[in-house]
Amino acid sequence: MAAGRNRLVFSLLVQHFVLLQGAKILTVCFLGGSHYLWMDRISHVLHDNGHKVTMFRQLADGLLPDYQMQESPYRVITWSLDEEYLKEFSEFFRESKYNFKGSDELSSYLAFLTHMSRQCNMVFNQKSIMNLLKKEKYDIAVIDSFNPCSFLVSEKLGIPFIAIHTLAVKNAWHSGIPNQLSYMPVYQSQFTDHMDFFERVKNVFMYIDSAVLERKIHSLFDDVIEEHFPVGSRPSLVELNKKTVLWMYNTDFTLEFPHPFFPNVLYIGGLLAKPAKPVSEELEHFISQSGEHGFIIVTFGSMIASNPLTEFVKEMNDGFANIQQKVIWRYRISEWPKELRLAPNAKIMNWISQNDLLGHPKARLLVTHGGINSVQEAIYHGVPMVAIPLFGDQFDNAVRIKAKHLGTFIPSEELKAEKLANAIRHIIGDESYKNSTLYLSLIHRSQPFPKDQQILRWVEHIVTVGGTNHLIPYSYQQPLYQQYLLDVVLFVCVCFIGACYLIVMLLKIFIQNLCSVRKLKQN
Repeated sequence: MAAGRNRLVFSLLVQHFVLLQGAKILTVCFLGGSHYLWMDRISHVLHDNGHKVTMFRQLADGLLPDYQMQESPYRVITWSLDEEYLKEFSEFFRESKYNFKGSDELSSYLAFLTHMSRQCNMVFNQKSIMNLLKKEKYDIAVIDSFNPCSFLVSEKLGIPFIAIHTLAVKNAWHSGIPNQLSYMPVYQSQFTDHMDFFERVKNVFMYIDSAVLERKIHSLFDDVIEEHFPVGSRPSLVELNKKTVLWMYNTDFTLEFPHPFFPNVLYIGGLLAKPAKPVSEELEHFISQSGEHGFIIVTFGSMIASNPLTEFVKEMNDGFANIQQKVIWRYRISEWPKELRLAPNAKIMNWISQNDLLGHPKARLLVTHGGINSVQEAIYHGVPMVAIPLFGDQFDNAVRIKAKHLGTFIPSEELKAEKLANAIRHIIGDESYKNSTLYLSLIHRSQPFPKDQQILRWVEHIVTVGGTNHLIPYSYQQPLYQQYLLDVVLFVCVCFIGACYLIVMLLKIFIQNLCSVRKLKQN
């Protein structure tokens, strides 16, 4: 007993010494856009607090168009796709971004993950890089969970890992968040937490459908696992999800509907939002011409520099021409439709500092695709929104914008110039939207622990104690029939049916005996 206690004390002292010297942390980012911005921010937080951070990053064209990459203070190890495949993937990615609705979106999503699987094979074939990473003996990895390959790479390297979910909460098959389907809307259901009977019915069936889709996604990586993991030690993605020491989600309850989650789940939404810096002289001059009407910001996320659908752009442009505010619109200048004259009150730019513009005192509204980072930055700065969701989680985010009285949304297929202009005028003209946004901004800013400090302290806690087994519920080890008490329900049903059967049989015997007695008396 004493020897075991001494070993434990020694282990904790070693871990504490490692922490004092700075833990060796690997961040894994195989996607661009907001995914890269998030992982870069987390890498900065850890590096700036004395830890030795290395980012393992994929280079790919088009994943963060027009963004001016800054030199990283932390170490970066990159790998790149070969030129022939890179052209194929870039062309697919540009086309798939605009398959906005229905089955097209689902098929594009599965095709995208098929590309992720192919690229995962390429990652594992980078033998020299993988061997280098393995020799480094990192204390922990922080991975982007959107790409299942991140789990496989961490497992191959033998590193415990924290999973970052860069979108708002999806269906939580992976992290085991309890699914209370009566008030927790399923991913892409576009419901609020106030569901009527038929919405709850649909919510249940969408939940079942999501489980089928999850299995389909996992199966896309079966070939990668078979090729790069030896027989007898081949993991499944379900097992790796359960092996995750901590889940961090890019949301919080300023936007999300309240619901329960486990202690190994952390909500850190709004990490990219920060106090605004002064805008450029060029922009300040443009804004100063707006007078008391102020200006609106128009941006459709880090991955969409411009929209190739001319009719879509025309309706937006015509709508902006009919409002009093100035418009600062992120749109790639070289791709602006030549036949379309830009609205006189609008200015287009290849890249804008969205956070700094939202923090400007004359900012009145954000027209957005409804990406989670854009929504959270708008909440942080107290700016109402008009959302035009295009794909993925943006539809659910748009529903939350309306439900929380932060603004409204217009489905992309219903976008018309007059409808857009009326929505902008209504949201800016009704002060209740501004007041709701300012109240949620107060909630977000006044939370007791800053998001970056939560990330830092949790990572250091995990390195110090060597994991989070003390936070993981036993439900991770239970089969579904036990988690959902199906065996108990079956037992109760059998007992009830058995009791009913016994009562019926006793009544039958009693009635038969009673009838026999009456016949004897009559005779």
